[in-house]
Amino acid sequence: MKLLGPTLFILGAILNLLALFMLVPLAFSVIDDSDNQLAFFASATITSLVGIVFLLIGRKANFDYMQPRQVFLITSGSWLGVCLLSSLPFLLIDNPLSLADSIFEAVSGVTSTGSSVISGLEKLPRDILLWRSLLNWIGGIGIIGMAIVVLPFLRVGGMRLFKTESSEWSDKAMPRARSLIAMIIYCYISLSVLCFLLYWLAGMDWFNAINHAMATVSTGGFSTADSSFAQFNNLLIHWICILFMFAGAMPFVLFVRLVVSHNWRVFTDTQVKGLLLAIVSTSLVVSIHLIISEQMPPLQAITMATFNLVSVITTTGFASADYQTWGSLAVMIFFFAMFIGGCSGSTSGGVKIFRLQIFGGLMREQIITAIHPRAIISRRYNNRLISSEIIASSISYMFLMMGCFIVIAIILALTGLDLVTAITGSATAVMNVGPGLGNIIGPAGNFAPLSDTAKYALSAGMLLGRLEFLTILVLFSRVFWRS
Repeated sequence: MKLLGPTLFILGAILNLLALFMLVPLAFSVIDDSDNQLAFFASATITSLVGIVFLLIGRKANFDYMQPRQVFLITSGSWLGVCLLSSLPFLLIDNPLSLADSIFEAVSGVTSTGSSVISGLEKLPRDILLWRSLLNWIGGIGIIGMAIVVLPFLRVGGMRLFKTESSEWSDKAMPRARSLIAMIIYCYISLSVLCFLLYWLAGMDWFNAINHAMATVSTGGFSTADSSFAQFNNLLIHWICILFMFAGAMPFVLFVRLVVSHNWRVFTDTQVKGLLLAIVSTSLVVSIHLIISEQMPPLQAITMATFNLVSVITTTGFASADYQTWGSLAVMIFFFAMFIGGCSGSTSGGVKIFRLQIFGGLMREQIITAIHPRAIISRRYNNRLISSEIIASSISYMFLMMGCFIVIAIILALTGLDLVTAITGSATAVMNVGPGLGNIIGPAGNFAPLSDTAKYALSAGMLLGRLEFLTILVLFSRVFWRS
């Protein structure tokens, strides 16, 4: 109980908060006189009751000294519990999804992946559409909090690399961690509201603007139509989305720095410059390819290429066109773009820019030492020394990521899927991207035709990828459970 007590208490508090969020689509059900009123009421009641039971069991938990084992368990247990209970509305609605589909849709929403098993989104009641977008939005803020507060404590993820730099300004203005989290939530809500207003002013109706604002800032990718952003012919709306997908993929500590100390040197950050370079270079190549091949006029080519590549690189998952029809060069670029990801401390998934930059630095170091064996090279990032612990953590991540990617791809292949679907399906799950490639799960399709086994495997991959693999895999270690 010493190990489980804090986990159950915190999970209970989170589940009661989740139950409150369920009241929002319930209100829309009442307003629209939808048949899903009972489904959302029952889901909120069940979730709250489970949360209250956990609170009562863990009420005597000791939080004075938290061990890494407890934080591992709290993090994994919270995400798993939220994913399972947020699937209840999909199970209880008037036209319910199967258990596998409900879990897949909920996990995809909470992890901000954006893959979907639901077709005919245009015909769905507003309460279901809003619940899907809310899952993206809830997951987005949970991802930021985990990346900034939890993962550095567990020596997982990239925020340990930026701990010293952020403390220099945050300790002066905001000495407590909860103040930092409060400022991050403020920035997250502010970006969401601003995105909503710009969408609305650009021509979206208010309901679409709300849903897409939540899915954009969280880099979640759930839309209100099967055609995703192809339903909007307004290029201005696409560029607004590009701007806020990029904002969601930036480190949120930079936004806090901007608000607290009015430091405008956001784009001098090494991660942000790397993200910009990845977006500009890939978008430029695909845009030129589309213009030369006369598939689109220049302005449309630049907009479509940039929009879809930003969506994939930031792991948002929106699509404004079926880019598989753009030729093999474009398809190859989109496949490799799935693995890039955004910045550490953002809402996006993927390998993350900082890891790619660290590996690039290590490659440069190997080339230099091959020529000058006695050379002493200082490993630096953002003008900070890189410890061997950061490098070891990055290498461990890559090893675990490749292992999970291969295992899930093999499972998908064993269910009878073709090579392209199996490989890209695994990649899009562990990288939390959204659409894959191929006729089934490509940007013009969805994951509904897959078997239940494939959906459960992909759900596990999405959760593993979102928690950076080690956070969950460590629970299967015998050492973890020893007293």
